[in-house]
Amino acid sequence: MYNNQELGKLGEDEAVKYLIKNGCKILDRNYNCAQGELDIVALDKNEIVFVEVKTRRSAYYGEPAEAVNYYKLKHMLSSIKYYLYKRNLEDEFIRIDIIEVYIKQDRIKINHIKNVI
Repeated sequence: MYNNQELGKLGEDEAVKYLIKNGCKILDRNYNCAQGELDIVALDKNEIVFVEVKTRRSAYYGEPAEAVNYYKLKHMLSSIKYYLYKRNLEDEFIRIDIIEVYIKQDRIKINHIKNVI
């Protein structure tokens, strides 16, 4: 059984594998700044994709994406603006995605939700 941090790390690792398998290049992981954290920053063709990863053992308490509420998105947007500014990428196309990772008895299911806002 995993604790929450181990489960989250495993989910992010699986999300990275999934993105790479689907043609994305990983630019950053766990980017931290005063505004918050970005789980994964990837390049998908000509778009910079900011990915929030939510990992669960089941949907008993709701779907993982439901945890990405107004406040989480607000912090993400502040972090994204800072990330783009610091790397001089303000003119690039961006996208915000959520990847839900379900891990149950060593079976993994991924649900990729694109363009959440």
